[in-house]
Amino acid sequence: MDWFTSYESEIRAYSRAYPAVFVKGDNAKQVDEEGKVYIDFYAGAGVLNFGHNNPKMTKAMVDYLNQGGVIHTLDMMTPAKRDFIQAFVETILQPKNLDYKLQFMGPTGTNAVEAALKLARKVTGRSNIVAFTQGFHGMTLGALACTANEYFRNAAGVTLNNVSRCPFETHFGGGLSTIETLKAMYLNTSSGVEAPAAFIVETVQAEGGVNVASKEWMQALQSLAKEVGALLIVDDIQAGCGRTGNYFSFEDLGINPDIITLAKGIGGMGTPMAMNLVKPEFDKHWQPGEHTGTFRGQNLSFVAGREALRYFEDDELMSEVRRKGEIMHHFLQDIAKQYRDKGFEVRGKGMMQALDVKDGVLSKAIAKTCFENGMLFGPCGIGGEVMKLIPPLTIPDEDLHAGLEIFKAAIDEHLRLNTAV
Repeated sequence: MDWFTSYESEIRAYSRAYPAVFVKGDNAKQVDEEGKVYIDFYAGAGVLNFGHNNPKMTKAMVDYLNQGGVIHTLDMMTPAKRDFIQAFVETILQPKNLDYKLQFMGPTGTNAVEAALKLARKVTGRSNIVAFTQGFHGMTLGALACTANEYFRNAAGVTLNNVSRCPFETHFGGGLSTIETLKAMYLNTSSGVEAPAAFIVETVQAEGGVNVASKEWMQALQSLAKEVGALLIVDDIQAGCGRTGNYFSFEDLGINPDIITLAKGIGGMGTPMAMNLVKPEFDKHWQPGEHTGTFRGQNLSFVAGREALRYFEDDELMSEVRRKGEIMHHFLQDIAKQYRDKGFEVRGKGMMQALDVKDGVLSKAIAKTCFENGMLFGPCGIGGEVMKLIPPLTIPDEDLHAGLEIFKAAIDEHLRLNTAV
């Protein structure tokens, strides 16, 4: 009997696209029950930045369990939490001259977003949030209201209120002129448009199609937020934790967000964890327990997450991410040049790179062929027309090149088929 199709909910998604039972993982590879090996260019949608079963994190977690370390303590104090906080402050915040409080909540990205929205409304006394076209911020109702994808929004069953939409910089109607238009409306007391509590934005829209914001646009958005008394929330849940070649995706943009939402890679090796960085002057608006959650700060996540922070004690990993990101980018550019008549577009930052083939049917067919040939990736963007590649940051060069070759062979196969037809 196939217990999955017989008893698991119809809502399952990834298992339909990748119908294998995976039993083992090692860095950038997974193995299924039949012994077939897959090179993973999806990495748990960015959760596994440091690979499957990272040996340093595995050892730290096993040692913690063998010592009888406490696993669950709500938000009470533990040595594991203290070690994580100290490492994050000393390794990430202080060297970058950043001043934030660390807020732990339920262990999902959507909960991080919910907490950020709630605090922004509490701080400003306003209800409306400005989100951007093709943005993805989560699936619970508040975060879902900020998410743009029609398919996800339609499943809500209720009206998603208190969020207005603005074109992202790279989308039709976006750009600096749009920021100027918003500014004119907010500053005009007779425009009928009230200033928002916050702007929430991804500097790299991961699920939205790997759309990358420019330094000029992000600085203009931050300036607008400050001028109208709104908070700037940067959702770094998928693009953060080293994915773009810096710990934060916005480090080269010259901005200083009021709230940064983190999850996915922050937990180290797939253990669930979410954390918001909040400027102290805004964090003081919280009252104890106003935003809570049973699993805020699970100790195995603190243990693994603390080990992950060791990768940022020097620039070795980030230098490798920038180097590998260039390899990926140039590889995709060569494909786009080969098929220049198709209008393919390459986008990305660091080791989040993508090829927009302008055709969701083609993209999904290529993903299926890649799966059959031992490589995993996830289509994204409108109708799944963008092929996003996000392998573990620790992927060996030989696996990186092998995965890219499987990817190209699948593209060549389908485009030859299309041409033949």
